[in-house]
Amino acid sequence: MEGLIIDDNRNTADALQQMLALLDLSARVAYGSSAAMSLLRSFVPKFICLDINMPGVDGTEILAYLKREPRLMKIPVVVITSDDQPETSQRVMRGGAHAILIKPATIDALEGALKKSGVLR
Repeated sequence: MEGLIIDDNRNTADALQQMLALLDLSARVAYGSSAAMSLLRSFVPKFICLDINMPGVDGTEILAYLKREPRLMKIPVVVITSDDQPETSQRVMRGGAHAILIKPATIDALEGALKKSGVLR
């Protein structure tokens, strides 16, 4: 099962990739929204870990795209963000995210979010 990490912060994205590996999951990494949109033209991941605050196209716009694109709309999305405002959580959950984690995410929190999303049992 291969997922996709979308985050403009390389350190965060790489750390998430390592945590996923510890959970026996693999993921490609897109360092930013442009790279993600390009990759999503040809790759349909089994799950997505998505940052919200990115320059250019932000995570909420990517989430909206995912949920209106028929071949991508059923992919579980875990939002991982530094924005801990309740309005942000409500907006992304209404937008179709399956779970939201506040950075820095721990492996236990990530595992719980992936279970909630149906990625892990």
